[in-house]
Amino acid sequence: MSLHIGDEAPDFTAETTEGTIRFHEWIGDSWAILFSHPKDFTPVCTTELGYMAGLKPEFDKRNCKIIGLSVDSVADHKAWAKDIEETQGHAPNYPIIGDTDLKVAKLYDMLHPNASGTAKERTAVDNATVRSVFVIGPDKKIKAILTYPMSTGRNFDEVLRLLDSLQLTAKHKVATPVNWKQGQDVIIVPSVSDEEARQQFPQGWKAPKPYLRIVPQPK
Repeated sequence: MSLHIGDEAPDFTAETTEGTIRFHEWIGDSWAILFSHPKDFTPVCTTELGYMAGLKPEFDKRNCKIIGLSVDSVADHKAWAKDIEETQGHAPNYPIIGDTDLKVAKLYDMLHPNASGTAKERTAVDNATVRSVFVIGPDKKIKAILTYPMSTGRNFDEVLRLLDSLQLTAKHKVATPVNWKQGQDVIIVPSVSDEEARQQFPQGWKAPKPYLRIVPQPK
């Protein structure tokens, strides 16, 4: 099954480092970030899991839960957490899904559905495509998908920026321009007529081109 932005995030029940969860129930009325890893005790992922733990308070402020997935057992995850804390200064403070049967990785189109074997029988290279980030809204729809190669650590500051944009544009009829950051000007979306825009943005806007209408970020 191929997943796209706008699809419902597949639901599942799984064991995690914080107990058994049913994914949609766990998300509840929050936003969620699901980020995956090809194998425990791998170097790039060690840095990522530690950094995400340090960044968790920022996601908490935005009503966004974070959850990791690695194609290994919960017991291995717990052992790995000690290395993460020792080397990165932060132990994971969010659940990490155990996916020894590859079920969730396949469900989220990170592995071919015919991929065989168990986590113990597979190397990180076998699971190289399990390097994705899914941003999921409270409506359980996929809002964004990012996939990285094994050799490149992910920029979770960018994931936080992306979340800010998604939450803003879900609430207001605006889009965010290149390199936008919280508090900067935004763009009125093309589907909003000038007449409607005058009602929503009575302070007016700058328009270097008719289709490029720039306004301060709505509060």
